[in-house]
Amino acid sequence: LKDFFFSPDLTLPCVGQVLGDSFTEIESLGAPEHFCEDELLSILNSDRRKSLTLKYYAKKILYFLRQQNILRNLKAFLERPPGEQSALEGAVLVDQYCNPLADVTLESISAQLNDITEKVKKYLRVKNASHPSLRTGDCMVLEDFELQRQVICALNAVLYDQLQYKGNECDYYNPLNSYIHQVLLRRTGIPISLSVLYMMLARKMGVLLEPVNFPNHFLLRWCQRQASDDIYDYVYIDAFGKGKQLTAKECEYLIRQQVTADYYSSISTNELLLRMVGNLLNIGKRGEGNEKSYQLLRDSLDLYLTIDPDNVQYLLLQARLYFHLGIWPEKVLDILQHIQALDPSQHGAVGYLVQHTLEHIQHKRHPIEPEVKRRSAPEHSQVQYSVGLVMKHKRSGYNCVIYGWDPKCTMSQEWITTMRVHQLSNGANQPFYNVLVQDGTCRYAAQENLEPHSAPLEIAHPEVGRYFTEFADTHYIANEELQTRYPEDTVETQRAVLELYHTQTPNSGHPAGPGTDHHSQNASMAP
Repeated sequence: LKDFFFSPDLTLPCVGQVLGDSFTEIESLGAPEHFCEDELLSILNSDRRKSLTLKYYAKKILYFLRQQNILRNLKAFLERPPGEQSALEGAVLVDQYCNPLADVTLESISAQLNDITEKVKKYLRVKNASHPSLRTGDCMVLEDFELQRQVICALNAVLYDQLQYKGNECDYYNPLNSYIHQVLLRRTGIPISLSVLYMMLARKMGVLLEPVNFPNHFLLRWCQRQASDDIYDYVYIDAFGKGKQLTAKECEYLIRQQVTADYYSSISTNELLLRMVGNLLNIGKRGEGNEKSYQLLRDSLDLYLTIDPDNVQYLLLQARLYFHLGIWPEKVLDILQHIQALDPSQHGAVGYLVQHTLEHIQHKRHPIEPEVKRRSAPEHSQVQYSVGLVMKHKRSGYNCVIYGWDPKCTMSQEWITTMRVHQLSNGANQPFYNVLVQDGTCRYAAQENLEPHSAPLEIAHPEVGRYFTEFADTHYIANEELQTRYPEDTVETQRAVLELYHTQTPNSGHPAGPGTDHHSQNASMAP
């Protein structure tokens, strides 16, 4: 399975990436789509501690195949006439694409909205038992303003008072706020996701609200007169602010700036989705440069450029991202060619990337063999620990597993200064270890700050399978690639495990005996 992927340098804490054209072999098999998915799921559902590398790549293939299918559905959705494009369906497609391994369907989301609608009807029935929205069957569009007002009041009471939906002010930039299934699960979101929910619920009750692409705070508008172009004939609803109703002037107070009348206009479903995906894209850009933020950036760029394929700014960003990650160079060249055709003024940036991408393709044809590190080498005599050992950081207290090491710190002087390595007793002149941390991060830790874990546990890190094939109760077993890189570490890990945990044999299945009890000290982030 891993032949479908790049095999990047194991010393780098970045994910192996999917090649877009690598799946032609799967497609050429002519097997039904569900056959491939069933096989992949069978691998993923096998013994959770074994075949970790196989599962790692199976998960990536499944992720890619599902995304390709969702992308086809999104393109078909965008080809429909505007009147047949549901904002809810569009939001579900965005959610599915960013979470292809989650069980998210339009049917399940619609069922949850139906449940909320029934609660709104129950509340409304107490206030007005003869309200036309309570009739069974297809809901009519209400023309009477007072009847609309009753629906809005009932909706606010149920959504915000009974069900306690709210805007997520404390963790505004969490991407979960943009995924409709998470909004329903956590009952929290941002203005645009809560507006989609609010708008669809109102529509089910016969009240037509329109989305408004207001700067910095997405809103809905509710017309007080028939087909008016006057912004003052509308009430503006803040779904993020518990359904508060605002005048046009109060909307400006909300964002503390004046705007032109154009910003009060209603927008299409396509424009709504661009705003939603744009939010995710910005979250990805402001991320910490880890695998999670890169994946979000890739997914949101894919979505944005599916909706707006000629956006030069984001095409260039996509090309730079792929170039930075060292993936899919042939695709980078295609993107750059498209940019050049759209905007010849980008010649400088395009030319630079073309040159270096062609160099990358050449390097791929003549790959450099990774450095082999042998413990027996004199320069490695100070290295105490080996790949596969489960460790604890003495100062920060985190649990981790070693997947690489250097006899001395190899990071830049800027990193060494920033991380206060000079404050360590042995400074940078000691072994440093690449570790996968329980919280999903990858770190570079000094030897003096690490100690073997007294009670080894599984490390729930998404990259574990990239380096290890099995968790053997006390340690991880390196896969073929990692063993090639560190050929003497497997024996050393087995020896250390016997010494530390008094097991009879590393894979005997006998429980580990008591180890030394280690205590971590609370400290700020350190190597």
